[in-house]
Amino acid sequence: MDKPTLLAALQRYWEYAATDQDIAHEIYHDDAVLEFPQSQERFEGKANFIAWRKIYPADVESNIRRIRGQGAFWVAEISIRYDGGAWNYGCSMLEFRGDKVARETIYFAEGWEAPAWRAPWRAAWQD
Repeated sequence: MDKPTLLAALQRYWEYAATDQDIAHEIYHDDAVLEFPQSQERFEGKANFIAWRKIYPADVESNIRRIRGQGAFWVAEISIRYDGGAWNYGCSMLEFRGDKVARETIYFAEGWEAPAWRAPWRAAWQD
């Protein structure tokens, strides 16, 4: 898959990830693997991702900060929040096989207050 097509597919995935699981999951192979190392969860097969994401017990909102990669390995920096709460920040590492994702590993972390002592060196946040 060429880079513009791949980037468009990733944009489409994140655009629909919170609203239409069938469209969002077009990007995965049927035998794809999804992992969340922080909760030690591994989901095997696209049908399993779709099933639990369709009944997710919160309203989810996500944004892409940027996408970088080459060849078969791409990383999306993302922000996500649940039920209008605080934003969590993370990265999604996607491994492609041909034109679809074969494996995705997602890490998330809550935001935190910046320490005051670093203020003299800190630039304004660009989002």
